[in-house]
Amino acid sequence: MARYSAEFKEQVVRQLMAPEAKSVAEVHRETGVSEPTLYAWRNQAREAGQAVAADPANPERWCAETKLAVVIETAGLNARELGEYCRRKGLYAEQIERWRRAAVQGVAAQPERAQRRALAEARKRERALVQELRRKDQALAEAAALLVLRKKAQALWGDGEER
Repeated sequence: MARYSAEFKEQVVRQLMAPEAKSVAEVHRETGVSEPTLYAWRNQAREAGQAVAADPANPERWCAETKLAVVIETAGLNARELGEYCRRKGLYAEQIERWRRAAVQGVAAQPERAQRRALAEARKRERALVQELRRKDQALAEAAALLVLRKKAQALWGDGEER
């Protein structure tokens, strides 16, 4: 099993990132590192907070974590630095702004989601209670029918104690 230095790993992961945005297969052919190892390194970099896209050619299809990482990386940049960052990553400032707004909307939607979840739970509980009520109504109707039949049988044949 080959061991790779941290610098080599960083260099290879940078090749997977924009602006180079090479595919895993391309990097595999160039470096000789196995594809599963390249995928693992890419995932480790993503988990470490770097903006490494699964599909570098199409930023709109990036996962939410990667988009959020880009928004966080660019939060403190001025216009010039943002432009340099966008050129380096192959992005547009408008994309980053749209992703930032989506992140803010997602945070703002949390109470609404909690309300919907609570409403769904209440509906589920209501269905369970209605089902239990129907079951008990049926059992009560059955018990009432048995009592009526017992009274009719007693009226027709009398009590068993008379014999």
